Amino acid sequence: MRTGSSRGPLRVLGIDPGLTRCGVGVVDVAPDRSAQLVHVGVVRSDADAPIEERLAVIAAGLRAVIVAHSPDVVAVERVFAQHNRQTVMGTAQASGIALLVAGERGIPAATHTPSEVKAAITGYGNADKRQVQTMVARVLRLEELPKPADAADALALALCHAWRGAPAGGAASGPLTPAQRAWADAERLTRR
Repeated sequence: MRTGSSRGPLRVLGIDPGLTRCGVGVVDVAPDRSAQLVHVGVVRSDADAPIEERLAVIAAGLRAVIVAHSPDVVAVERVFAQHNRQTVMGTAQASGIALLVAGERGIPAATHTPSEVKAAITGYGNADKRQVQTMVARVLRLEELPKPADAADALALALCHAWRGAPAGGAASGPLTPAQRAWADAERLTRR
């Protein structure tokens, strides 16, 4: 399994977990931190279907993306507390399926909080969805903003993981962008 070292780019599958819409994005990140879009999409399940069927649909969709694109590592949004318990439960269940599918294939996996992703991509941990979409489009040299938001978030997760240098799967090396420097500075401050 590649680790994105000097042998070539790191291929990261980002997953924005959700029961109705599970965003998936695959990017190749080179050692110089430049990135290229490989795949983006959404795995959808019927909101009226029983939970076990919905989770099976998500698992099948994620397995298909893994088979088609052979990622080196999987990055999943870390579940965080929300006011809506139903939403957080669905997100946690979909997140567990994403991590399970990675584990089945022996692919290293990591989780990142939404604020970590926003800081890595925009340099600001409280960036809004539009700012994240704009930066993802700029980094990947896309003519249009990635849509829907779930797909854009999945691409942002993949980029965040590759740029952070998380242990699972390794990372690209090279000079940091201004957004990456801001994120690294913020992370250092939280460790003090």
